[in-house]
Amino acid sequence: MPLAEHQVFERVGVEGFARLSAAFYRQIPEDPVLGPMYPPEDLVGAESRLRDFLIYRFGGPQTYIEQRGHPRLRLRHMPFKIDQSARERWMLLMSNSLDETQLDSDATEVLRTFFDHMSNFLINHE
Repeated sequence: MPLAEHQVFERVGVEGFARLSAAFYRQIPEDPVLGPMYPPEDLVGAESRLRDFLIYRFGGPQTYIEQRGHPRLRLRHMPFKIDQSARERWMLLMSNSLDETQLDSDATEVLRTFFDHMSNFLINHE
């Protein structure tokens, strides 16, 4: 039976999501497509927000909701031009991060599916 989304946190834990978020954000500063979207002074904050969001989204503590409220992902990403190219680049960097961190294989499958769907949902430019 496939792993349910709410079970991912049980397999990955805070430490796994922290490693995944760190691996992703290590790639951002030098990335020609995504790097310009992230202010250098907020990379640590962005990494923390991603970590806390993923922990919340996949069955862990509600820290993200307590600190930031409802995710409203489309609204929060509207200031950024996210086209198919940016989406594909984001997926590449996240895929690299998943490969690097070598989380539980069932959890990784669930995360890849979620990231694929969510990254398409966040496209806001042609």
